Amino acid sequence: MNQFQKTDIITRFAPSPTGYLHIGGARTALFNWIFAKKCKGKFLLRIEDTDKSRLNKDALSAIFDGLKWLGIKWDNEVIYQSKRNKNYQDVISKLLENGLAYKCYSTQNEINNYKKKLLKLGKTTKFISPWREKVNNNKDDQYVVRLKVPEIGKITIQDEVQGEITWNYKDLDDLILSRSDGSATYNLAAVVDDHDFEITDVIRGDDHLTNTARQKLIYTALDWQIPRFSHIPLIHGLDGKKIIKKTWCCWC
Repeated sequence: MNQFQKTDIITRFAPSPTGYLHIGGARTALFNWIFAKKCKGKFLLRIEDTDKSRLNKDALSAIFDGLKWLGIKWDNEVIYQSKRNKNYQDVISKLLENGLAYKCYSTQNEINNYKKKLLKLGKTTKFISPWREKVNNNKDDQYVVRLKVPEIGKITIQDEVQGEITWNYKDLDDLILSRSDGSATYNLAAVVDDHDFEITDVIRGDDHLTNTARQKLIYTALDWQIPRFSHIPLIHGLDGKKIIKKTWCCWC
């Protein structure tokens, strides 16, 4: 980790208030906070609250209470993704204008039927949108915006914990950047925020590895500097199952 000076280090903890803070999330927050403070850097708190249908106000309060109980203090003001929609839409518009993304009008039912046919044929169920190469899609119907993932080649990340990890483009769908209601998806919003707030290091659970592949695709399309990634093993209960919001929280 020599490419940044110690004073340049900026980490973040980005919980989603759809459930209570659990021990795995608390550990991730601690790792990010300790690393930033050890390097005399900054630790930011970002609330990923774009999925309005799943928001839980009690869970949001518990996140703040939990971090304070742990003695974790964040720098600067709390970042709320719900207040940054224009930033996301500007980036989506840029990708559309540059031909790096497209409007997809396929319904979920059409996508499911497409994948069922592939499954019967014993083929991979990767969805290839019929709208990918169409120009000037200005229909009045609802649509999602998808990123054009290269069809040939590989994507590689150098993880600080896991080492080199590679995915084939052919195994990755054209990821959705914005939903049919116009709201930004997790991966798009995370990339824009990490870029805008100059995050240098992303430390999180290894269940995010596939998200990292998708996020690198967005970084590459936008020609933005990619932060360092460190994916740590998940915490499992005595039953061998990973600890998640629905079953464990710090206050159980």
